[in-house]
Amino acid sequence: MGMKEKLLKKIENREIIVGVVGLGYVGLPLAVEKAKAGFKTIGFDVQDKKVELVNKGHNYIGDVVDSDLKRLVENGMLKATTDFSFIKDVDFIAICVPTPLDEHQQPDISFVRDSSIAVAKHLKKETMVVLESTTYPGTTEELIKPIIEQGSGLKCGEDFYLGFSPERVDPGNAIYKTKNTPKVVGAIGKDATEVIAKMYRAVLGADVFEVSSPAVAEMEKILENTYRNINIGLINELAMLCEKMGISLWEVVDAAKTKPYGFQAFYPGPGLGGHCIPLDPYYLDWKAREYGFHTSLIQASGIINDRMPEYCVERASKMLSSRFKKAMNGVKILVLGVAYKNDIDDYRESPALKVIEILQREGAEVKVYDPYIPEYKYKGKIYKGLEKIDENTVKNADLVIFTAAHKTFDYDMISKNAKAIFDTRNAMKNIKRRDNIELL
Repeated sequence: MGMKEKLLKKIENREIIVGVVGLGYVGLPLAVEKAKAGFKTIGFDVQDKKVELVNKGHNYIGDVVDSDLKRLVENGMLKATTDFSFIKDVDFIAICVPTPLDEHQQPDISFVRDSSIAVAKHLKKETMVVLESTTYPGTTEELIKPIIEQGSGLKCGEDFYLGFSPERVDPGNAIYKTKNTPKVVGAIGKDATEVIAKMYRAVLGADVFEVSSPAVAEMEKILENTYRNINIGLINELAMLCEKMGISLWEVVDAAKTKPYGFQAFYPGPGLGGHCIPLDPYYLDWKAREYGFHTSLIQASGIINDRMPEYCVERASKMLSSRFKKAMNGVKILVLGVAYKNDIDDYRESPALKVIEILQREGAEVKVYDPYIPEYKYKGKIYKGLEKIDENTVKNADLVIFTAAHKTFDYDMISKNAKAIFDTRNAMKNIKRRDNIELL
């Protein structure tokens, strides 16, 4: 019996042991779903704290159900470790590590490289290895394949299967989670694609779409987020134009989306946040230079979106000047929302952090409140927000700025007590009193 037949049989019999490298926003939900589907799962992470929390059944990711994690750990279906020698015990490995940008906006693939080296040292024959981390087209075949082959002494396609299946995690999405979000799989060779896709189908309650190569799957993921990046850039630029023309872009978008075809609604905001949309297009831009190609549209949208925090502060300054004849220096500002999107505790790349930084640089006295994020780290420093806000907190502010639209905010109380509100998220859309509110 060949490798393909053995693995297909082990998948069918739930005999596959799963390894998930990286227990963050992508890795932990995936590990939980694998274990829930009846596959014993080992999570690998270099952070002792994460490993300790998982092994105690303590959840730290919003999209994971606390009781699921606790039950799986207690039943012996899921455990975590910092010891990568246990890679020798697994049959399927998903690499789910960060792929950030460095200070020069270049791809930092050190986490992927280091994880591949660690996996290669202990990889056994007849194992599936799948990268889920978002990266540039070519990473799986050009970077991971030679690292694993050299480090393990095994040959891709003959001794192990290698593929790419991009993560599609949307923190806080109430409908689509890891379990029910369709998957894309591209692997090196048809057999590898078939077996890896079979493994995902055994776990997920969603379609698994097979493509011809890892590079196609890598480009597909970049396309998803570049599409959003560029459309958000367009809408942010139109927001700036509409403000000059005295038109509400929010009303324009609401009117446009009544068209049942050919239009998808995007909304302006203080900038891009999260791990994917602000970063992924730069991976493609970087890779394109290898072919002497310049992604002008991506670069243009990046310039617009990167400018939004500064533009929001400029708008706030205009409000203070026109309404109260006050300069930014010395005013009291209450910023509501640190998270990069509504109703989550994730502030990775959050534009709110840049807005706060610019406000403080301009001399404003800034207080920050986010019910999901009592403290946050920015540029190496820890900052504490307000534990709560009340009428006096709002009354004492010269200006309230919404940088998130959490459902838990008391919008009626804020509306009644705020001198002025700059709403970058249309958070106050259901509030009838409008004289103290200006929209982005």
